[in-house]
Amino acid sequence: MRALQLTGPAPADAEPLRTVELPDPEPDRGELVLDVAACAVCRTDLQIIEGDLAARRLPIIPGHQAVGRVLAVGRDVAGWSEGDRAGVAWLGSACGHCRFCTSGRENLCAEARFTGWDRDGGYATRLAVRADFALRLPHDFTDLAAAPLLCGGVIGYRALKISGIEPGGRLGLYGFGASALLAFQVARHWGCEVHVRTRSHHGQEQAAALGAASIGAYEEPAPVLDAAVTFAPSGDVVVAALRSLGPGGTLAINAIHLDRIPAFSYDLLWSERAIRSVANFTRADAREFLELATEIPIRTSTETFALDDAGDAIRRLAHGTLEGTAVLLTG
Repeated sequence: MRALQLTGPAPADAEPLRTVELPDPEPDRGELVLDVAACAVCRTDLQIIEGDLAARRLPIIPGHQAVGRVLAVGRDVAGWSEGDRAGVAWLGSACGHCRFCTSGRENLCAEARFTGWDRDGGYATRLAVRADFALRLPHDFTDLAAAPLLCGGVIGYRALKISGIEPGGRLGLYGFGASALLAFQVARHWGCEVHVRTRSHHGQEQAAALGAASIGAYEEPAPVLDAAVTFAPSGDVVVAALRSLGPGGTLAINAIHLDRIPAFSYDLLWSERAIRSVANFTRADAREFLELATEIPIRTSTETFALDDAGDAIRRLAHGTLEGTAVLLTG
């Protein structure tokens, strides 16, 4: 199989990904092997590639928003057959028996393993996945449209849940990239009044076209918010969101890596405001979101790249010049 492999972290401009030819994976017990059709590029991929997230395994094939068809089925797999379409997401496995797994919080399992970080991911023509963590995808979405849903969409949905926003509530979204774009559509489906703050002119234009109640830069105050979600990996944005959060409101931080949160006045946290991180997501989140994505229906915005051009996609993500989610096509 052909794959893009990371042997050591380096800036995106240094082109740290290398095209390699590797033996096709064979399915272990309980696994599937997929013929990958598409894999969306995520900011977490960039953070692993550049070393903002410490490597768990090297060399590693990045990518955790993959769509493909089952080529081979391992022993003790039920419910999957050759030719079935499947999605592969960030959560690659969990122990299944700890207090988190048994209480619907497998995303917090200490033994959880993640695609493209602990397990080889989807920047490849073949991919092995645990069958019980493979996702069934709505028929309404093409491979290209489905791939961005598998991390940005699901994690954005979980962030909305963590924020506690209720239908019809006033929500702030801080940062307006691929994940926020999808979360916006869910919130509007729930009848929320959505206020967008971002430094990106393209993001501001997208938010206006989608019907945001207000749009501005991070430092521009929003009306008093019932809840807010930050998508930018900057602690300054956390403080900016707190300034508009109303009493009793929750700010959900949707970032696996965040720089230092600067000191801020306790008055911003007073009145039972809360700050919560969003750590990964569960398979239940993924199933709920994919069903909702069909109901709305969610619309994704993409730019396509050949697999061998993954380095270009990563560089453009790093420089903020993508106008949609980058999706690698392996055909």
